[in-house]
Amino acid sequence: MRVAIAGAGAVGRSIAAELIAAEHQVMLIERQESQYEPQTVEQAEWVLADACELASLEDAGMQLCDVVIAATGDDKVNLVVALLAKTVFAVRRVVARVNDPANEWLFNDAWGVDVAVSTPRMLAAMVEEAVSVGDLVRLLTLRQGQANLVELTLPEDTPLAGRPVREVHLPRDAALVVILRGGRVIVPQPDDPLEAGDELLFVASANVEDEIRKALGY
Repeated sequence: MRVAIAGAGAVGRSIAAELIAAEHQVMLIERQESQYEPQTVEQAEWVLADACELASLEDAGMQLCDVVIAATGDDKVNLVVALLAKTVFAVRRVVARVNDPANEWLFNDAWGVDVAVSTPRMLAAMVEEAVSVGDLVRLLTLRQGQANLVELTLPEDTPLAGRPVREVHLPRDAALVVILRGGRVIVPQPDDPLEAGDELLFVASANVEDEIRKALGY
């Protein structure tokens, strides 16, 4: 894929390095000369320009990109970049960094955002996931908030131990996608038995999360 990243700070450069390692073509757009350091990610194409200016994006060739990542440290800039990428350049996939969790509600399809990534929220979710057993933890928001990736770890006294997956009656808008057991990643089949300590990952709409808890006995 050809990926444009707006913002060549530490976050943008790290994302670029990962994508290049996966053999994608990456363009880094940076407006501050102090952050313009092509030697830090030499395999990327670097552009010194303001990613909020339409002419600059046209000159950079954003219309040729498959994915745009708005990764600056300013939520206002990230929203403008996302909106231009989606509405003007018809970029298929737009990912935006959320710096202030209070602004997360803005990062939706109205602003051209397909995926919003809130580092503070993700870190908090990872902490919750590490210490919470028997409670549902939201790990990631998908598709402009239409669905979430949520996790629940079965406690030692779970009544579901030994019961097959097919006996867990989930609500309509929820799906059990993965079971993490020790070092194993299990794609659940109807007859697979559940065990205490299993980490269950679901994709579900927010309005059925309480029903998932009830289906699991919580």
